[in-house]
Amino acid sequence: MKVVLLAGGFGTRISEESAFMPKPLIEIGGMPIIWHIMKSYAYYGHNEFIICAGYKQHEIKEWMRNYYLNSSDITFDYRDKQDKCIVHECHAEPWKVTVVDTGLNTMTGGRIKRIQRYVENETFMMTYGDGVCDVDINKLIDFHKTHGKIATLTAVMQDQSKGVLDIGGDNAVKSFREKRICDAAPINAGFMVLNPEIFDYINDDSTVFERESLERLADDGQLMSYMHHGFWQCMDNIREKNSLDKLLQSGQAPWKKWND
Repeated sequence: MKVVLLAGGFGTRISEESAFMPKPLIEIGGMPIIWHIMKSYAYYGHNEFIICAGYKQHEIKEWMRNYYLNSSDITFDYRDKQDKCIVHECHAEPWKVTVVDTGLNTMTGGRIKRIQRYVENETFMMTYGDGVCDVDINKLIDFHKTHGKIATLTAVMQDQSKGVLDIGGDNAVKSFREKRICDAAPINAGFMVLNPEIFDYINDDSTVFERESLERLADDGQLMSYMHHGFWQCMDNIREKNSLDKLLQSGQAPWKKWND
């Protein structure tokens, strides 16, 4: 199953870093946060990624292009006036990565719409390129398969100002609304599973997925929640970046299930 990563925003709330690079390339523990997200999916056997790039999209392409060489032992041999590159040992991942320029000012729904031809008529996973989580991806997929609805999102309980969900006793999302100050309710943590019918809920580049699309899905009874009681943290600001860094440095990062 393909994994779609939203990685095109400006990252204005962490401008200390995003002024110089796209937010998904901001490093925690010496590697970009998008790499951590991809490693989390790969841990469960999902190795094909579609990255919805936008702001400074060329830098994401360059990082992915250079990842193979930067993760390997290399000999550069310029003798005899030739340019030889010998790879001795490669530590890169067995990933297939498609980076798509989905536009500079495109909204989240529009970015998803633009990669429809790469997903084709398949169910796919989607999440944001700035949040890490220790959710069991395969259990999430299994849950999605049980209810037959178009969309499943991962919900977590957080005392934060994120998009708020009203979830019924049967786990159906009854409504989806934008954040209010001091909300303490289930929130949308991303890590979604989406059937191809999702594209019918996206109009054009101006569609905000978290508003028009999710709200319509909820109204139509097509949005379900997978409640996750473990770790989730986005990286919206420098304080949250530093917190994630400290978890990695202490060896207590819950999302890091893979071995180095």
